[in-house]
Amino acid sequence: MAGLSTSSLDLTHRPRRLRRAEWTRRLVRENVVTTNDLIWPIFIIEGQGKREPVGSMPGVERLSVDEAVRAAVQARDLGIPALALFPNTDPGLRNETGSEALNENNLVCRAVRAIVAEVPEIGVMTDVALDPYTSHGQDGLMVGDEIVNDETIEVLIGQSLNQARAGCHIIAPSDMMDGRIGAIRGALDGQGFEHVQIMAYAAKYASAFYGPFREAVGSGGLLRGDKRTYQMDPANSDEAIREVALDLEQGADMVMVKPGMPYLDICRRVKDEFGAPTFAYQVSGEYAMIMAAVERGWLDHDKAVMESLIAFKRAGCDGVLTYFAPFIAEKLARGG
Repeated sequence: MAGLSTSSLDLTHRPRRLRRAEWTRRLVRENVVTTNDLIWPIFIIEGQGKREPVGSMPGVERLSVDEAVRAAVQARDLGIPALALFPNTDPGLRNETGSEALNENNLVCRAVRAIVAEVPEIGVMTDVALDPYTSHGQDGLMVGDEIVNDETIEVLIGQSLNQARAGCHIIAPSDMMDGRIGAIRGALDGQGFEHVQIMAYAAKYASAFYGPFREAVGSGGLLRGDKRTYQMDPANSDEAIREVALDLEQGADMVMVKPGMPYLDICRRVKDEFGAPTFAYQVSGEYAMIMAAVERGWLDHDKAVMESLIAFKRAGCDGVLTYFAPFIAEKLARGG
């Protein structure tokens, strides 16, 4: 710029000095993603040797139990600590009360037993909610048009015990019923499952970003009504803090914010307020958006994925549930 003299600038501090080379950027990097930060969500289907693509989630497949075991072996070999299992239940097994959730030989329980037997080094996390099992697609029991809280909790307790008996390591209630964490913790302890952890979906929002997930588990076309009477209003932040406080008070070992990237402010507030192990779910809609932009050439896949994970770490998350987990672990193993 004409007339500008560097002598008039205060250049005592030059932050760019620390950005000049890769080695110095690495030295001063504040947040780092490692394989220890990853939980890999996978979808389970009936059958043998089956892998079904999820149309709205390029690169993601539904896996039969034997293929899920192979995924667990892959996760172990990549250093991924845990898997989160979500069943795609046969429509013929769904009903108004979600009774298949209590079947000790249901799809997710068979998957848990198979993975724990073959790959004992991997942590197995199971979802506790009724939407994979109900004919109306809601997370709880319906009486008329109302999702009833206390009656739902009784079924969730049975579902949790069923999964604990199958050998799961982490119970993850995603239903958002009031008081369910304390009830489940009490039931687990009362049946000798004191070692089973609880990761509470403590701040789960009624989000537009869940659509591809509902396709993946087969509940999207079934949903009757909406979930805003129990999932949180996206406009609320203070309410999330109250929800997390209640779940920790009732015995949650870890808490989760869902969705992830649109709610990084919530992740940061939760971590700062409680200091508890805090996780986020990079949900199906977030995954689908990145992949759609990649397919159109609008984003660089590797850079966008890794930047999204750094955002979670920067926001205070101890770990992330992400469908990108195997890609990230492979990239990190290559020194990426």
